[in-house]
Amino acid sequence: MRNERHIVGGHGSDVCAPWSWARRARPVKNERLPADKEPRKRWTNVMIGMGVGLCLVLVSGCRLDMHDQPRYKPLAPSRFFPDGRSARPLVKGTVARGHLRLDDHFYTGKVNGQLVDTFPFPITRQVLERGRERYNIFCAVCHDRTGSGRGMIVERGFPHPPSFHIERLQKAPVGHFYDVITNGFGRMYSYASRIPPRDRWAIVAYIRALQLSQNATLDDVPPKERAKLLASSAAGDGGAGADEQGSNGTRSTTDDRSRTKNHE
Repeated sequence: MRNERHIVGGHGSDVCAPWSWARRARPVKNERLPADKEPRKRWTNVMIGMGVGLCLVLVSGCRLDMHDQPRYKPLAPSRFFPDGRSARPLVKGTVARGHLRLDDHFYTGKVNGQLVDTFPFPITRQVLERGRERYNIFCAVCHDRTGSGRGMIVERGFPHPPSFHIERLQKAPVGHFYDVITNGFGRMYSYASRIPPRDRWAIVAYIRALQLSQNATLDDVPPKERAKLLASSAAGDGGAGADEQGSNGTRSTTDDRSRTKNHE
């Protein structure tokens, strides 16, 4: 029995007990690998580190938040929809809210395809003041503040627009000026994206006021103011004004006609 125990559990035996094998199989702390296996271990660690870093980069690149949503560029093609368009047409029966533009007079300056000669709303002093403000911002750079067509950019070599005081434009309906502001004319481009419809009509009303101011007669002056003008003229205070008026009290337009003759 003693020999059998020695054979089974002895240290010199070729056959070891299970608990003895497990005890000897545990690795020793700080055990170093053979010299030929050290470079392979370093290379493995490097590859693992690179793989982890690559995974982190890929994961961060797949982030899709609201600030970086997948989207189509305007009018870009799409394979998702059968017609191949990313810009979808309006649903049948869709009604625009506040943009129907049913009033042709107000939105186009025309009725039944013809230019109108009436305003779509009453013209008050407030409307004229608004028109003067908008005119001086958008129009005076070309047409100048009197409407003669000698604006600042014309003095710098740009084409000379016609004066508002020539006969053709004096007789033009107000719808003509509205249509030109909306759609452009000749070298003038459209201002539809810059000036809303009501402001366009205000500008047209102010253009009419400019035309009246540059071609007014004494009969157009209110009676009270007319009396003051006549009194000052008789006293010799209105000599400069008298030079600009004809025998019937009308303003001489000879110079204006000579300047605008080539633009009619």
